[in-house]
Amino acid sequence: MNQTAIGVLLNGVTGRMGYRQHLLRSVLAIREQGGVELPDGTRVQLEPILAGRNAAKLKELADRHGLTAWTTDVDSALDDVRIYFDAQLTSAREPSVRKAIAAGKHVYAEKPLADTLPAALELAGLARDAGICHGVVHDKLFLPGLRKLRRLVDGGFFGRVLSVRGEFGYWVFEGDWQEAQRPSWNYRAEDGGGIVLDMFCHWNYVLENLFGAVRAVTAKATTHIPRRWDEQGEPYAATADDAAYGIFELESGAIAQINSSWSTRVFRDELVEFQVDGTEGSAVAGLRRCRVQHRSATPKPVWNPDLPATEPFREQWQEVPDNAEFDNGFKAQWEEFVRDVVAGRQHRYDFFSAARGLQLAEAGLTSSAEGRRIELKPLT
Repeated sequence: MNQTAIGVLLNGVTGRMGYRQHLLRSVLAIREQGGVELPDGTRVQLEPILAGRNAAKLKELADRHGLTAWTTDVDSALDDVRIYFDAQLTSAREPSVRKAIAAGKHVYAEKPLADTLPAALELAGLARDAGICHGVVHDKLFLPGLRKLRRLVDGGFFGRVLSVRGEFGYWVFEGDWQEAQRPSWNYRAEDGGGIVLDMFCHWNYVLENLFGAVRAVTAKATTHIPRRWDEQGEPYAATADDAAYGIFELESGAIAQINSSWSTRVFRDELVEFQVDGTEGSAVAGLRRCRVQHRSATPKPVWNPDLPATEPFREQWQEVPDNAEFDNGFKAQWEEFVRDVVAGRQHRYDFFSAARGLQLAEAGLTSSAEGRRIELKPLT
């Protein structure tokens, strides 16, 4: 039976990520192009219903983009869709996802999937048993820079990967004399905030899919800026970590070191960069660019603190060509999820992948609190 339209309930679209990346740059962009193209050349259009708690904001968004369907009654709206998407606060996500699963809807969600690992595993089990298609946002794997990095891995460019070094972050203003670029709940642990809970879930799927599963972590999380100002200009105590420094031991034997911070000023080409060093070559990948240096073209620098360095180190690397057109990463994964729903197959980045990300985040927080290395056991 050919399908021409799929109803999608978008919960949490009044938030920054829910609106910019998922509604505007994904769902609306897909509608503008005529739907999701299927392997046989036909297209499936998305029919969104905007959902949230603030009726005025929802109506304004709907009017702005020529949409008519919006609601604050999420439970009732489930009857009118096949896909439920959740971009709410982490603390509100679990009960909403649970209801969508019980209603037999395919579920796509932002991460983290839940507040705790047991809760995430329970949701994964419920989704599996319900036979629905379930997925969690893994947007960074769809970035041009990391897709080029994937190409290098698949082509055997690195030989044996020795190490991965990642730098992520930027300065998020405190909110007093300049408006903060991130919502205040990100800095309150009681609301599900914290950079470990946010970014370690990302780092888990990046490392897992490119270089191998994480088997142990040693981390230090801290709150560098203890006082911030909220959206109403009121001061509040930042109870969540705003920086984390992690060492991740991979099953391949490679070591990854990743710094994540909302309290750092950028002195690199992109907001996130990964340097991968292998026996045969190295690469530096960011959001869009990827540069390489093969062993046969590696210079022989000599450390001499008495003389200034004159080698043009950055010029000694070669740019990896695009060789393809790269769409918005969030939109690309939305299209993949919709195709999986239509085909009746499981999404490759499912709730179990989300649970493994949450496992790493919890292990990182435990490592920081107890000052020790934490081994990760395979989830069952």
